[in-house]
Amino acid sequence: MLQEAGVDHDVVLYLKDKPDRSTLEALVKKLEDDPADLVRRDKFFKDTVVAKNAFDESTLDDPEVVIDLLVEHPRLLQRPVVVKGRKAIIGRPRDRVPALIGA
Repeated sequence: MLQEAGVDHDVVLYLKDKPDRSTLEALVKKLEDDPADLVRRDKFFKDTVVAKNAFDESTLDDPEVVIDLLVEHPRLLQRPVVVKGRKAIIGRPRDRVPALIGA
């Protein structure tokens, strides 16, 4: 979508270049969405994090808990996350992205 719109962008391979705490803190500050929305709630989340760590999903209302969880389990990062300047959104559904990039 960004290529089609002619928008210069960087793709971050989040499993190869795992975001550290300061990167995630900066992202949360820019995020227009609820920080809890950065966490995928799929089978991996339920099977790995909740079951094995007795993680309480209700604690995701605390941005620090979200950051801690994503530092420990980067696979849980919801994507794509689109950042432009001082704003960031989770690019799901896709129709949210054009408003951010001005397309």
